[in-house]
Amino acid sequence: MLKIFRSRIYVAILLIISMLMLGVFGFRFLAEYSWTDAVYMTMITISTVGFGEVQPLNDSAKIFTVILILVSVIVLGYAISIITEYILSRSNFELIKQRSVQKKIDSLNNHVIVVGFGRNGKQAAQKLTTYGRPFVVIERDEEIVNKFHSDTNLFVTGNANEDEVLVQAGVKRASTLISALPDDSDNLFVVLSARQINPQLKIISRASEETTYQKLKFAGADNVIMPDKIGGDHMASLVVVPDLVEFLDNLQVATEGRVNVQQITFEAVCPDLKTRSIRDIDLRNKTGCSIIGYKSADGDYIINPEASLKLERGSILIVIGRPEQIENLHREFAI
Repeated sequence: MLKIFRSRIYVAILLIISMLMLGVFGFRFLAEYSWTDAVYMTMITISTVGFGEVQPLNDSAKIFTVILILVSVIVLGYAISIITEYILSRSNFELIKQRSVQKKIDSLNNHVIVVGFGRNGKQAAQKLTTYGRPFVVIERDEEIVNKFHSDTNLFVTGNANEDEVLVQAGVKRASTLISALPDDSDNLFVVLSARQINPQLKIISRASEETTYQKLKFAGADNVIMPDKIGGDHMASLVVVPDLVEFLDNLQVATEGRVNVQQITFEAVCPDLKTRSIRDIDLRNKTGCSIIGYKSADGDYIINPEASLKLERGSILIVIGRPEQIENLHREFAI
């Protein structure tokens, strides 16, 4: 719609330029004015300011002046109406777009809220996109919002420290909030506000200083991530155990929506909710994936669990496989 209005604005500008040129050439050759006087006479005629003639006009020039006045009224009226309509339509278009985005957000449940679309926020959004998890981004910078907004990236423009903005992003219905702001104090305010609005919300926060770690945990963050510390540990590990780190990095890299590591719930592998052992579900033969970890309902982890281990309600299996094997897992258990 805006493209149509832009094209009409170009037409209006072209008409105004043509009208100016018509007036200048008309006064130059019909009234035999100098070029300067022709430009001056054209401007005062079109603007209808009522100044006197530079010099007396002959009959042909008078008729031309009348025609020029009538044409200028029509052209300027058209141009003003188009520009006004464009301005109003632009504001209406933005309002319609905001309402459309908000309608999509209101339809989400158990989604993820990403606060801040800097480097860490973008990485989180990319990972969520790869795993097909719906998410909403809260970002205060309108330039960033306009640049990265799409059908898959839903943005709420505003300050996440304000409760109204968190509610607008659906914090009451969300399952997780990731606060990835660069300033620790801002993350602290976001964690406090989000925890107060939704006590059941899982909150993951970024931290730059070690002194902020305990404050964020006390404020209600379930997990606190320190990117700088992780980066330093990672670089040191590349010196000590480089092959192992590169292997783990390859597991974490996801491209074109394909992943190598996946978690699957007890309810997915045992839809009838009957207790079975890892041997009974026969995951390896059905999908090609291997079970490398088990998390019990109490939160205890078992690495490389035995085949005889009985699965319980609320537990989670961590599996590994090549991309095509992970796809087999999704098809087999409809996840």
